Amino acid sequence: MGTMIELQVADGTRVPAYEARPAGTPKGAVVVIQEIFGVNSHIRAVADGYAAEGYLAVAPAAFHRVKPGVELGYAEADMGEGFGYKTAVEALPAPGVMQDIQAAIDHAAQASAGKVGIVGYCWGGLLTWRSACMLTGLSAAAPYYGGGMTTESEIARQPKVPVLAHFAEDDKWIPLDTVEAFKKAHPEVALHTYAAHHGFNCDQRGAWHAPSARLARERTLAFFAKHLA
Repeated sequence: MGTMIELQVADGTRVPAYEARPAGTPKGAVVVIQEIFGVNSHIRAVADGYAAEGYLAVAPAAFHRVKPGVELGYAEADMGEGFGYKTAVEALPAPGVMQDIQAAIDHAAQASAGKVGIVGYCWGGLLTWRSACMLTGLSAAAPYYGGGMTTESEIARQPKVPVLAHFAEDDKWIPLDTVEAFKKAHPEVALHTYAAHHGFNCDQRGAWHAPSARLARERTLAFFAKHLA
């Protein structure tokens, strides 16, 4: 369903992205932000899933500035490697990867001629939250278990668009008390928790929890249907 394209970023960098187009005229667009494993088969499948629902989907390669062509699995070694790339991207001088996400939003708006939402998982959930607070051209944002999203510095940000946040109740990376702190600070955010582990949306990971993944997806599709119409 999808193809690799290149995004032209404001600083002149060309960043690869996976683009999946719907069968007919797009009813809007969804930017899909990767985990720490790159734009791998799972992230491409997520983009394909949104295209199947009628959206133009774009997944930018968020590691491109530090390591082009990253596509990892979910073994312990992959996790360590991906965490290293994530740390390197986070250390880039501002605006860093945020300008690449902005380029994806701009492309998605132009290519779909519609409103743009953003969804991201794990590290991508954090970037989705930041995008909702810092970038332009979005109409909705849906972060999944955003690692670091519930720290004080991230809670201090203010979203410019409606946000639907998904968290796992048994997440060893994101303690529930910090989720509660986030919820208290942001009553405007629609926040749901699931009886699952971090990564519950990914059917290639041991943490996959089908009922939670299905419910979160249903909620996200309804949320996008409302705000991207």
